[in-house]
Amino acid sequence: MTTKEKIIQELEEIPESMLEQVLKYLNQLKNEEQQLEEKAWQAYLKSKQEREEVYRRLANS
Repeated sequence: MTTKEKIIQELEEIPESMLEQVLKYLNQLKNEEQQLEEKAWQAYLKSKQEREEVYRRLANS
């Protein structure tokens, strides 16, 4: 059984009253993942910009 299948099975067994909490938690996890991806992308862009500046200085020297 895959992880996804296990999660679906658990969701089918928990009370309806808990599903709202589960949904909020899943959304929180997705948001955290998106924030990490954005931070990684920004770090990459900053590094790329710094390297370009170094290369430009080396070419002009």
